[in-house]
Amino acid sequence: MFKRILAIVVVLLWSGSAFAAHPLISDDTGTQGKGKFQIEVNSEFTYEKEQQYNTDEEKWETKKETGGELATILSYGVTDNVDVVLGLPYRWKKARINGVVTTDPTEQGDGISDMSLEVKWRFYEKDGVSFAVKPGITLPNGNENKGLGNGKLSYGVMFIATKERKPWALHLNLGYTHNEYKLQTDKNAKRNNIWHTSLAAEVEIMNDLKVVGNIGMERNPDRTSNTHPAFILVGLIYSIFENVAVDFGIKGGLNKPETDLTFLAGITFRL
Repeated sequence: MFKRILAIVVVLLWSGSAFAAHPLISDDTGTQGKGKFQIEVNSEFTYEKEQQYNTDEEKWETKKETGGELATILSYGVTDNVDVVLGLPYRWKKARINGVVTTDPTEQGDGISDMSLEVKWRFYEKDGVSFAVKPGITLPNGNENKGLGNGKLSYGVMFIATKERKPWALHLNLGYTHNEYKLQTDKNAKRNNIWHTSLAAEVEIMNDLKVVGNIGMERNPDRTSNTHPAFILVGLIYSIFENVAVDFGIKGGLNKPETDLTFLAGITFRL
């Protein structure tokens, strides 16, 4: 317990991988402005239940997985249209089969996961339409033996388009990630090249309160499956003060590979 608390404190003092308008999965083209900071502390709690067949014992089993993530994100405006974003999430998970905790180390445990470093560049903006690109790398500081990281440096890029017409805003994301793996078991089981596509919407229903929605899909990293995880999300963003906002969201899986249910919450400070 002490190690878990210590790790969480470390995360809060560092930064984490995240998106511009939590609880949305999709990013937007907004940047902080030259010399300005944004700090986010985001959390998620997941629940998954499925039936699986045990070929060794020739019987069906009920598998339940719970887990979560606590991430702190630091964004800094290098120029008015360029941000640098640092990320370091802390994750935990546990799996039970017929009520018994599994002994597989990749399905239980907690710790700091791989750190991310990204740059967002908004290269076009006119008449409420803006475009941005967000390349980034993932550093292998997570424990790959516990399923907390890849064990090798990975990279990716996201194309972002935003259309704003108050009180509405729409965000389109098209992304690509190339993962490298240290463990041979991961190399055999997981795909290296992952695509992502998602669409998000925001509407300000009253002063300082927004309703948000998100839908998306990305390529399944499991080499044995061609069914790609798809999700839908709804949430709220409320600005408590001019530079402080809180958010809440619920994300549901639209097919079997996606996590059944995820609860999201976060707080954002702009400096």
